[in-house]
Amino acid sequence: MIVKTKIAAALSVALLAVAGTATAEVTLYDYTEATSSYQDAYVNGQFNATDGNGHSQTAYNANLALDYDRVISTPNRNLGVTFNANGTISRGSAAGASSDSNYLAGGTVTADNYFRPGTKGLFWYGSGEAGIKKGAEEIFSKIGVGLGYGRVVNVTPMAKTLRLVEALRAQGALSANPSKATYQQIAQIISREDEYRSKFRLGNYEQQWITDIEKALVASGQVSGSLSAGGVIEARDVLVNERISTRKHGWLVRAGLGLIISNYDGTDGGDPSLDIGGEYHLPLSNETQFSNVAKFSSIFGDDDTGYRLNNAMSLTHELSDKIDWENSWLMDYSKAGDAGGQDLTTNSLSSTFRYYLNNQLDLTATAKASNTEDDISNNGNDDTDLSFNVGASYRLR
Repeated sequence: MIVKTKIAAALSVALLAVAGTATAEVTLYDYTEATSSYQDAYVNGQFNATDGNGHSQTAYNANLALDYDRVISTPNRNLGVTFNANGTISRGSAAGASSDSNYLAGGTVTADNYFRPGTKGLFWYGSGEAGIKKGAEEIFSKIGVGLGYGRVVNVTPMAKTLRLVEALRAQGALSANPSKATYQQIAQIISREDEYRSKFRLGNYEQQWITDIEKALVASGQVSGSLSAGGVIEARDVLVNERISTRKHGWLVRAGLGLIISNYDGTDGGDPSLDIGGEYHLPLSNETQFSNVAKFSSIFGDDDTGYRLNNAMSLTHELSDKIDWENSWLMDYSKAGDAGGQDLTTNSLSSTFRYYLNNQLDLTATAKASNTEDDISNNGNDDTDLSFNVGASYRLR
């Protein structure tokens, strides 16, 4: 009997060790998306001014931007809506220099409809795009349709789950990490925040939301009876007060045809376009996100064919629960559609430290370098512009 008891104890210790190893390996890739949605909406403001050192007048630069991103994912369809608006006003330090302002705004809607629901395979898509900018004679509008392959999965709910478990263990509410199945169950509950907000209203949804997470932890055996008062407060602090940047993984490609309905220069619509695009998103760790989005569009007009290629690459690293380090490279190349036009290449590099004061308000410090090449000598666009701005960002949603 003593031998059997010792063997049983040894087996229990071994199983616990194995379980501990398994749960320690839970990553963002373990999240299985069902039906989920997320939205990011920010108002960003930055300003700097310089005076003295021989300047004839105070020089300043101010920027105000609105960024909105909304994705609704189901096994059948991914629906994405984006909107970006940017306005700037600046003045140089030379005597008599006047202020200069600029603005532009644009939005897109894309629906990826999968032939086999729940897969990462073939889909057909429909899209719409519109834009406006200073000096344009008309708005830009375009529609498109085509085929694609692949799927990008939003894994932010699992990132929040990993952070939640980490905080509860540090607080003492959990003695060990739960199983992968429990991580997945909690992530699914977290992903349904909008559903809870709609069903239980703003004043009550947090209580029910956290209660259901608590039930999942109790069912897993990691919590006896219920979370302590400190555990509930810690859970709310992580889920409501802390801000975790959006995390994605996966890839997809699209190819199709578009139709220009109206153009910035006021020319008649009706020109067709060939559109090719791709996305690649990779969480390098639970704290680091890499993303790259590329688009190519060729317009077949009455003149020579022109095209545009742009690529947006970003790397975001979570330095702490309060600080993100965001780095980006934006490249835009436009090939003129007529012999008299100018080809334009713009590159912009930026590095931003974002400090989260709370779930809605951030302080930012950004270093940026931009360069435009247009094959025209001595027109003021040949030098690389360097800037450093501090500002604030307010999260609307």
